[in-house]
Amino acid sequence: MFEQYIHAKMDDVDKIAVLRANAIGDLVFSLPALDALRAAYPRAEITLLARPWHVELFRDRPAPVNRVLAVPIYDGLYEEPGRTEDPAENDRFFDDLAAEHFDVAIQLHGGGGYSNGLVNRLGARLTVGMRAPGAPPLDRWIPFYHFQHELHRFLEVMSLVGAPPVTLRPQLQVLDSDLDESYQAVAESEAPLVVIHPGAGDGRRRWPPARFAAVADTLAGAGAHIAVNGAGWDRPLVDGVIAAMTAPAIDLCGRLSLRGLLGLLSRARLVVGNDSGPLHLAWAVGAATVGIYWCGNVINASHPTRTRHRLAISWRIHCPVCGNNTTRQECPHHESFVADVPVEEVAALALDLFE
Repeated sequence: MFEQYIHAKMDDVDKIAVLRANAIGDLVFSLPALDALRAAYPRAEITLLARPWHVELFRDRPAPVNRVLAVPIYDGLYEEPGRTEDPAENDRFFDDLAAEHFDVAIQLHGGGGYSNGLVNRLGARLTVGMRAPGAPPLDRWIPFYHFQHELHRFLEVMSLVGAPPVTLRPQLQVLDSDLDESYQAVAESEAPLVVIHPGAGDGRRRWPPARFAAVADTLAGAGAHIAVNGAGWDRPLVDGVIAAMTAPAIDLCGRLSLRGLLGLLSRARLVVGNDSGPLHLAWAVGAATVGIYWCGNVINASHPTRTRHRLAISWRIHCPVCGNNTTRQECPHHESFVADVPVEEVAALALDLFE
C-alpha cells in the first residue's frame, strides 16, 4: 500500500514515544499502526502517551506498546469538563519525558497545531507525524487533510520510520477478567446476543432511539437476546430505545467498565450502533457490526470490509437546521444528520449478518 513511500528503518532505536490522547475510536484506528511499529522495532520500548482510560484499558493486556502514560490536561490537546490545565504539572511531565532521551517521537494526534509542539519538547533524535498548514514542523511528516481514513493515515505516518503495514484490522485481546465482568451484567443465554448502541459523541451521528427499537424488535423476532448499551450520559437514548421496544431488552446503561464492554462485545453475534467508540471496539474484538454513518465519516472512520461489517449511510450534507453545506462550512448545530436512514435498510443488513 505504502511501499513506494517507506523510508529505511532506523538503526539503534531503543525508545519510541507515540502521542495519541484521543477517544475510543481514535485508539482503535491507531492499533494497526502500532502493530506495524512493533513489528519493525521488536526490541524497542514503545511508550504510548494517552489518557487515563488508556492506562486502565491496557493494564495486563497484551499490546504492541510496553507502557502507557497519561498525559496531563493540556489545552488544545486533552481537556476534561471541570478540570483546568496546570502549566507547572505539564512542564514537569514533559521535562521528565525529555530526560528519557527517546530515539523517535511520533505524533498520531491530529494536524499538529498543538501536538507537534509537544512532540518536539521530547527532544527525540527524530520527530515524525502529521502536519496541517500552520502547524509546527517535524523532522518527517505527512500533510494532514481531513478526508482520509484514519487507519490509513496512521499507517502512512509509520512508513516514515520504515514500518510497513502488517495488518489492516485493529485487534484487542479479550481477557478473562473482561468476560467475567460482562457475565455479571448479561448472563449466558441460549439465544444469540445482539448489542444495540444508540449513543455517539456527536449528536449529528445519532440515529433516533425509536428506529433502533424497531431494528431490535426485528432481531428479537429472529431469536436474538437484546442488550442496549450506553455510558451514563446516554441514559435518555437507552431509555428511549427500551421504551419503544415491544420485546424485552437488558438495560446496560452505565453498568460496564470499558474492560467489561470489551468482554460483552466479544460475546455478541452482532452489534448495531452509530459511528461510535463501542462500534469500533466491536470490530477490534471480532464481532460482526452494522453501523449507521454520515457519508463524510464513511471516508474517515468506516470498517473497510463487508463480510462481517455493513454500513447504512446518510448522504445528507446540508445541516437540517441552517442549511449549510457542512462539507465546506462548519455550523454550530448538532441535530442528527443520519435520522433519515431507513429502518428497513438497517434491519435488512442486521438480519443478513445475524442469520
